[in-house]
Amino acid sequence: MNSSNLTILVLFYSRHGATRKLAELIAQGIESVPGCDARLRTVPAVSTVAEATEPEVPADGAPYVELDDLTECAGIAVGSPTRFGNMASAMKYFWDGTVSQWLSGALAGKPACVFTSTGSLHGGQESTLLSMMIPLFHHGLMVLGLPYTQPELMTTASGGTPYGASHWSGLDGKKVITDDEKRLAIALGKRLAETAVKLNG
Repeated sequence: MNSSNLTILVLFYSRHGATRKLAELIAQGIESVPGCDARLRTVPAVSTVAEATEPEVPADGAPYVELDDLTECAGIAVGSPTRFGNMASAMKYFWDGTVSQWLSGALAGKPACVFTSTGSLHGGQESTLLSMMIPLFHHGLMVLGLPYTQPELMTTASGGTPYGASHWSGLDGKKVITDDEKRLAIALGKRLAETAVKLNG
């Protein structure tokens, strides 16, 4: 990792690993752009039990996000599994705690994108992607989608939308990411990084 490189945050929540796999592909796309490094971060689960707490460091995978990750990054990709056509409560809870960054405008003008996974093919991929965009717009982030110059948008029989990368994981979360889903996720990460490079001159 070069200290002069731009850092692009890939922030995700994943329960069974499908969204995490998409996050890793987006990171791959980011790091295919010279001068860009991906920083993978996750959010802790939310519990209905008031006394329940998560460990300070996850047992495996990406570390938990800190608010400094937001201010230090040159761009951000946000991913969550679908929960009834919306982002998971853990991701919403994180964004609800970013009022100080909103007040200061710390994220305004940075590029962003979104990604998701669903258990069923028509389980709310697009509505989840759109719901994740809302707090990003409020922060002044410039939200990017996938253009139809990506031919996989016309051939995919599973995930992949113009609003962001997506994956149909199946009810057990074990469906393998298809070639089209993979190419679209990598393309989204690359597009995000290329945009960050342009914006940072």
